[in-house]
Amino acid sequence: MRETTDILISGGGVAGLTAAAAFGAAGFRVVCVDPAPPVIEEADAGADLRTTAFLQPSRRVLEAAGLWTRIAPHGSALRVMRVVDAGGETPEPRIVKDFDAAEIGEEPFGWNFPNWLLRRETVARLAELPNVDFRPGTATRSVLTREGEARVTLSDGAQLSARLLIAADGRASLVREAVGIGVRTMRYGQKALAFAVTHPVPHGNVSTEIHRSGGPFTLVPLPDRGGLPSSAVVWMERGPEALRLAALPVAEFEAALLARSAGLLGPLTLVTRRSVWPIIAQIAERFDAERTALLAEAAHVVPPIGAQGLNMSLADLACLLDLATAAPERLGERAMLSAYNRRRWPEVKARVMGIDLLNRASMLSAQPLRDLRAGMLNALYSMAPVRRTLMKAGLGVR
Repeated sequence: MRETTDILISGGGVAGLTAAAAFGAAGFRVVCVDPAPPVIEEADAGADLRTTAFLQPSRRVLEAAGLWTRIAPHGSALRVMRVVDAGGETPEPRIVKDFDAAEIGEEPFGWNFPNWLLRRETVARLAELPNVDFRPGTATRSVLTREGEARVTLSDGAQLSARLLIAADGRASLVREAVGIGVRTMRYGQKALAFAVTHPVPHGNVSTEIHRSGGPFTLVPLPDRGGLPSSAVVWMERGPEALRLAALPVAEFEAALLARSAGLLGPLTLVTRRSVWPIIAQIAERFDAERTALLAEAAHVVPPIGAQGLNMSLADLACLLDLATAAPERLGERAMLSAYNRRRWPEVKARVMGIDLLNRASMLSAQPLRDLRAGMLNALYSMAPVRRTLMKAGLGVR
């Protein structure tokens, strides 16, 4: 017996779960599947220790999904984006530039949340929606599309027919491959370490990105932890160096942290385990196929610079949701999905290329090139109209 639903979402990461909540809140019947049960406690094995900074435009999607009121108490506002160049002969700050959200409006740039917490709150939200069926521990096995439906077979043998199939199943998407969409991938030989720290100097709701070589070192505000200021850290390095750092004894690692952070927040104390993530940039050849839309990392992957990754994913979701609610009777039809691809692909392509350029600049090791990078930062920042335009572009605000 084949089950029917409006939307089948393949993938239960943060983006897939948020999509299930958003479409469910909009009244669509949704089935969301993922091969692994979500890890929803920080201390559990497999917990995603990365954080997500939701920028201003993402809040609208989270509110529509009924998620914002659940997660807001757990977030830290990001009011200033500080860029530090420490690319001189010694790892000390030589240029510090603050991009202040107050220059372009009253709201902060965004709010930072732990990924494991986002999963916990979104799973709880799905349980409130009677028209959403979340099936953790169930994978998509095969996909067959027709003009009027997508037919999907799951790992438990269930067969579903959906008017719209959403691929939110990650950078190695099975659905994307099944519908014949290719990808372009750029590799950097980099990995990122993700973990949380406490520190004696308050972060003051400032997100700090420190550039030297190998990739940026970013401190993103978190709520206080045990009475101490706390930040999430993403430390990008060339692969072998990242693995060496991940294996250091804690005392040696903390000494390396103090040096790489240029001492800006004082000694950093490691308070979680260290997780290591491969860094690539990737974009699908298109974001639509018959009865199918690609979302999040199935569509695009970027290095963790400027909080773009999941915010691009929620912009995908906002676009898809707007198209679906404008004409529910046309859900999944060719015209709707063509409009989605037309609106999102050029925008995403431009961002992927821009972040690729920024990442390559952040990796520079030759001193003259690091000096050139510092000069460019100085020049761009000193022009107020350019500075404000860059801030708005980073938010995705026109």
